[in-house]
Amino acid sequence: MKKFLMSTAIAVSMAGTASAETIGVSMALFDDNFLTVLRNGMIEQAESMEDVDIQVEDAQNDVAKQLDQINNFIASGVDAIIVNPVDTSATEAMTNAAASAGVPLVYVNREPINVDALPDSQAFVASDERESGTLETKEICRLLAEEGKDPAKIYVMMGELSNQAAVQRTQDIHDVMESGECEVTLEIIDEQTANWSRDEAQDLMTNWLSTGEPFDALISNNDEMAIGAIQAMKSAGIAMDEVLVGGIDATQDALQAMAAGDLDVTVFQDAAGQGAGALDAALKLARGEDVEQKVYVPFQLVTPDNMSEFQTKN
Repeated sequence: MKKFLMSTAIAVSMAGTASAETIGVSMALFDDNFLTVLRNGMIEQAESMEDVDIQVEDAQNDVAKQLDQINNFIASGVDAIIVNPVDTSATEAMTNAAASAGVPLVYVNREPINVDALPDSQAFVASDERESGTLETKEICRLLAEEGKDPAKIYVMMGELSNQAAVQRTQDIHDVMESGECEVTLEIIDEQTANWSRDEAQDLMTNWLSTGEPFDALISNNDEMAIGAIQAMKSAGIAMDEVLVGGIDATQDALQAMAAGDLDVTVFQDAAGQGAGALDAALKLARGEDVEQKVYVPFQLVTPDNMSEFQTKN
């Protein structure tokens, strides 16, 4: 019901002339804080434009459902499609479906496996994940060195393993370790997936804590998992000034956790900027205009010292 009402409200607010351009949007899932900001960025951008109709659908983390949505958009005659992929390794079928129908397609936020082989009518708008985990890990290293913890034992929480961002953010950690850019020696006790989920992260951290293994830091692929881990640690009576916690996205919940002294590091990923950029690229492709096939919105390190600059952004 929520999805129907949202789509209807958007269609009504955009209705103006018969020549309105229609953009179909398939989001991996609505129930995600960061993706909600991204989705709202597209909606707000469309609302500020004349003669643009945006139709947003929830794939509910189901690859088959998402492909059906793309085929339905094509059948309904949309001018372009925006996809936030459920599974970044399953995007070739989406690319082929849109290309065969002559409908421009823009991937947003999650890098498709075929990003280097996209046809001219398709593009990718996101932030370069090689920056995200690198900024996070380097700052954790700096803080550990400042506290004199060398070597330092850490846990790593990964996002969905089918997601390119999770794979790259985890690789960033190892790259920093191997490059000598970390000021201390990091020893990974364990790294497991919590699927971007706060609840799963809480359970995973509870399991790790049950081993009794001492640790100095947690590096998480996103803020939601970092917050879930923090909840588990606080429930176990761990003082948050005794362990460092890093995340990525700079969501409002994350900034609240940072203000409370629980989260030490996050990395701002401009969700609204990515959403607006994806809509802009889709409209340009629909009009036959040239766009860069890879459009990157920069990541920015967020710490307690500069967090006030990001309070209203995600």
